[in-house]
Amino acid sequence: MAMEDSKITLSEKDIPQRWYNVVADLPFKLPPPIHPGTKKPLAKDDLRAIFPLALIEQEMSTKRWVEIPSEIRDIYRLWRPTPLRRARRLEKALKTKSRIYYKDESVSPTGSHKTNTAIAQAYYNKKEGIRRLVTETGAGQWGAALSFACNVFALGCRVYMVKVSFHQKPFRKSLMRIWGAQVIASPSELTESGRGILSRDPHCQGSLGIAISEAVEDAVRAKASKYALGSVLNHVLMHQTVIGLETKKQLGLAGERPDYLIGCVGGGSNFAGFVFPFIKDKIKNPKLKIIAVEPSACPSLTKGLYKYDFGDTAMLTPLLKMFTLGHNFIPPGIHAGGLRYHGCSPLVSALHAQKVIEARAYHQLEVFKAAVLFARAEGIIPAPETAHAIKAAIDIAKSARKPACIAFNFSGHGFLDLASYDKFFNGELKNYAYPLQEIKRALKDLPTL
Repeated sequence: MAMEDSKITLSEKDIPQRWYNVVADLPFKLPPPIHPGTKKPLAKDDLRAIFPLALIEQEMSTKRWVEIPSEIRDIYRLWRPTPLRRARRLEKALKTKSRIYYKDESVSPTGSHKTNTAIAQAYYNKKEGIRRLVTETGAGQWGAALSFACNVFALGCRVYMVKVSFHQKPFRKSLMRIWGAQVIASPSELTESGRGILSRDPHCQGSLGIAISEAVEDAVRAKASKYALGSVLNHVLMHQTVIGLETKKQLGLAGERPDYLIGCVGGGSNFAGFVFPFIKDKIKNPKLKIIAVEPSACPSLTKGLYKYDFGDTAMLTPLLKMFTLGHNFIPPGIHAGGLRYHGCSPLVSALHAQKVIEARAYHQLEVFKAAVLFARAEGIIPAPETAHAIKAAIDIAKSARKPACIAFNFSGHGFLDLASYDKFFNGELKNYAYPLQEIKRALKDLPTL
């Protein structure tokens, strides 16, 4: 890599041929998911109502590598490999001697990393004869990605979108509709769980936990339908490891070994996809810092409990051991809607509990300030979710005692979040105080095993 180069690119032949399953290399045993009725470890058949068999097998697999079908790799060629960019102008603006790199997942057709797993999930469902997929979405990146994937494979698609984001992010709804999806504001009157919540709180602005309940209920009751999830579960995170596998090769071409790896975290998919291929390196080299960044308004890793909890509000899903704020917790309406989830991936949570990774949280206004600084330096507008990783990278670059290699995942662009930026410039955004009392109430409802 020449000193003047600003990006490291790979050819299409370098698209990974296998997904990496970090479970094979963990130095500890993962707590199993639990059936909510029997309170026993989950079996494959317990998931058949909502997932196709191929994805269930991936979810429970301990194999290190899973082959990526050629049909999926062929679609990946539309945008993969993605560039690894050197943020030279940001470095100059910060007056830092550290080297800052970002993996640009915003170049996907839907503008975010979510498309990596959406294509895979739609493919496996299509192969098993499923005709329609149902899902939830927060800010809309996942809903857009699954809509795109369902359009590719001629599948029907219904998306339950968290109501606060349904109104905050109108053009993400447009994307979903362009690709043929039906978009429903959640909570809705279409499901029993949605009607129950609205009867108790007619003005409820929703949460990912509520939207998951509605989507699961819808998928289970409809013929030839399955549920698709954009984060949290093992198979979803595994599909995203194409990000980190490419990044490893690109950093090698640049002659770099990372000192810091950073990603924003809601459910955990973009963070995991970026850092999981480096976990073995971290175990061998404790000096490597892997940092998960979340919003202060929804701080599951930094303030939550590491306990078994439901992934949804209506308690329809299996019990997962994860850092959680309680399945009844409804986060404030921050504009990083994709990070408003009460829990975090069991895999990411276990790594945090074992101190393999660390976490930090930021308030909304400081995140937007970092996003604007980045956009003015690098010319790319980040999604509010992505801006959390940017904020951490900036802080590390400014405080590092010696030059370091800092890499973060640019998980999505913010071109459909411009209304949020307008509100920031108009002084209409605010920081939300850490919702301690609400979290305490929600944590009282954690299930006992």
